[in-house]
Amino acid sequence: MAAPKFSKPSNSFHSELKSRINAYFTEAGKSPNGNYKLYTKAVILWVSLVLVYVHLLFFTPVAWVAIIESIILGGLTASIGFNVMHDGSHGSFSKYKWLNELAGLSINVLGANVFMWNTKHNVIHHAYTNIDGIDDDLDAKPLLRLCETQKHYKIHRFQHWYFWAAYATLYLYWVFFTDYNKYFTKRVGSMPLKPMKLNNHLVFWSFKALHAVLFVGLPIFMVGFLPWLIGFLIYSFATGFVMSIVFQLAHTVEDTQFLAASETAVKVEDEWAVHQLKTTANFATNNKIISWLVGGLNFQIEHHLFPKVSHIHYPAISKIIKQACADYGINYIEYPKMRMAVASHVSHLRQLAKPQ
Repeated sequence: MAAPKFSKPSNSFHSELKSRINAYFTEAGKSPNGNYKLYTKAVILWVSLVLVYVHLLFFTPVAWVAIIESIILGGLTASIGFNVMHDGSHGSFSKYKWLNELAGLSINVLGANVFMWNTKHNVIHHAYTNIDGIDDDLDAKPLLRLCETQKHYKIHRFQHWYFWAAYATLYLYWVFFTDYNKYFTKRVGSMPLKPMKLNNHLVFWSFKALHAVLFVGLPIFMVGFLPWLIGFLIYSFATGFVMSIVFQLAHTVEDTQFLAASETAVKVEDEWAVHQLKTTANFATNNKIISWLVGGLNFQIEHHLFPKVSHIHYPAISKIIKQACADYGINYIEYPKMRMAVASHVSHLRQLAKPQ
């Protein structure tokens, strides 16, 4: 697939946005990076994960407690991904490069690989959001059909009923298949993976081995195979579902738009920033608990327009972006409640369940 070309108008909306956001940080005397609030949250999440992990392995709680703790462990894993890894991989966790890299490596400890993530997410998804054939986040075939340009299979007639089960498998699929598929094919979907250096190879294999020890070998040794298998599946399903639903609510809902890539370069009518606004949605932005847990990814519009700004600033800059959209007559897609976004996502899946 050829990468689409976005229009570049002289009176750029994106330039105006950047000007207003830069003025905000200058006038407020703030850094766009994370601060003590983010670092405190990172410590809370990591300490909580370690404590739950240790209790599960070394204190062998009764079955019903172990099940609850496995679900909590999954939620903490997803939350560390949202809050720590995500900001770190975008370079917004801290003003220090080494600290951003350390935050990004948290995903490696939890089983995935930050090098693959950076290519899939930072490079491809952020540049070509909701463009079928390029944006790898739309590729859930054959289980799910996420936009009209994708082929319809008979199984899709029921996708609005079973989608939750498909989402629950994301973490297992990601850690044990897609990372390796990207590694050996040297591609992320239709896009080539940038060449890996020796240290990238070493990091890939060493952390995959560490994850196998921490989440497979040691648990089996401590509690036995069957208890580990049940607990690990519950943990993995919780992690996968939470991660999937948060990202899906941001892009695959009724009001967002989709484009299709082509074998030849296609000129997109909109400039890049306007394309982001048409393909991205916010949800539950007034819910402080959700915002805290998902690392501000419910402010997905702000994140896509300014990925190098830490999520702790999203509530403030969202007001500026909303006003700019109003001034330029651009639709700002937002669902006030999370349940409304979920309903819209399910409705979107139901519409696509019908063959065209």
